[in-house]
Amino acid sequence: MTTAALIVAAGRGSRIGGSRPKQYETAGGATLLGHAVSAFTAHEAVSATRVVIHGDDRALYEEAVAGLEGLGEPVIGGASRQESVRIGLEALAPAAPDRVLIHDGARPFVDAGTISRVLAALDGHDGAIAAIPVTDTIKRAEGDRIAATVERDGLWAAQTPQGFRFAPILTAHRQAAAQGMSGFTDDAAVAQWAGLDVAVVPGEIANRKVTTPGDLAEARRLFEGAAPPLLPRIGHGFDVHAFEPGDHVMLCGVRIGHDRGLKGHSDADVGLHALTDAIYGALCEGDIGVHFPPGDRRWKNAGSDMFLAAAAARVAARGGRIAHVDVTLVCEAPRIGPHSPSMRSRIADILGVTIGRVSVKATTTEGLGYTGRREGIAAYATATVLLPDQDQ
Repeated sequence: MTTAALIVAAGRGSRIGGSRPKQYETAGGATLLGHAVSAFTAHEAVSATRVVIHGDDRALYEEAVAGLEGLGEPVIGGASRQESVRIGLEALAPAAPDRVLIHDGARPFVDAGTISRVLAALDGHDGAIAAIPVTDTIKRAEGDRIAATVERDGLWAAQTPQGFRFAPILTAHRQAAAQGMSGFTDDAAVAQWAGLDVAVVPGEIANRKVTTPGDLAEARRLFEGAAPPLLPRIGHGFDVHAFEPGDHVMLCGVRIGHDRGLKGHSDADVGLHALTDAIYGALCEGDIGVHFPPGDRRWKNAGSDMFLAAAAARVAARGGRIAHVDVTLVCEAPRIGPHSPSMRSRIADILGVTIGRVSVKATTTEGLGYTGRREGIAAYATATVLLPDQDQ
């Protein structure tokens, strides 16, 4: 029996007030979406995982899932969550899985036990959802005044994942779309409207949806608090690229106008290459060439932010976090100082750390050597990575 996971991450998350959609905010060394996706790609019963994203978020998505295996091509969602789920189900239809798990990309704490309970319930039902019994007294209000007390017996707070037999839930979504039924708030409601039998299984209180700035702060606190004792490792990286004809260089993720470009298989961002090597060095996992071979056509003209994000994802996958990084660029030109704040900010965004953990500086060789002769640019980098004690 085959099971696909569909992670819904096409929303804007405006209530959280950040500079990016909430699913791409970071906590515990990875994005909320990255945490959610990894729970399904790692589950033994899930054979395929697809993520539904907004059309504007492809670069953010690639950073969020860099280093994760078992992912299919992302699906561009619709104007509402309901439409996005239907589009995602249509994308899965050619593979015709027996079951599908639908999960919110902003629920990063989903665990394997919850996923397994939902799947087990599908042996006797068309669908099943994870949910928490309501224990607080529930009030219905009109404006700022209580209008009624709601009986809480039998009330459950719905979570995700919500699992279904694939063919019936796809049919239900198609029927709802055809009839203009667009007001459903979750997939269980679509299933019930279509007459499907949906069960409830116990979820976990920790499996909360991140919605507000307070939720995000709490998620970050929980990820930090849940981590085992961490010990530092320091990695060192070095890279150099020669100049070639061009009109700009990419340095530490920032495009800088220049009378020449840098030669390389990817975008030749010497700063990000050195820093990526430093992180892999701290992990004792080789260097950038091991993970992204220069002879592989997939990386031709690729943005080096992808390589750095993949290294950061490996840190998170091993239960660690990045404590500090330092990059030194060596060149006579272009001038680095005016661009250093932008470089620090860009690196911080890629790694999912605060800018206070990122240092970027530059020096010259006083006219000596290949950098002094303006034949190219070199970069040195160090990365301090904290890893679980048992991983030492």
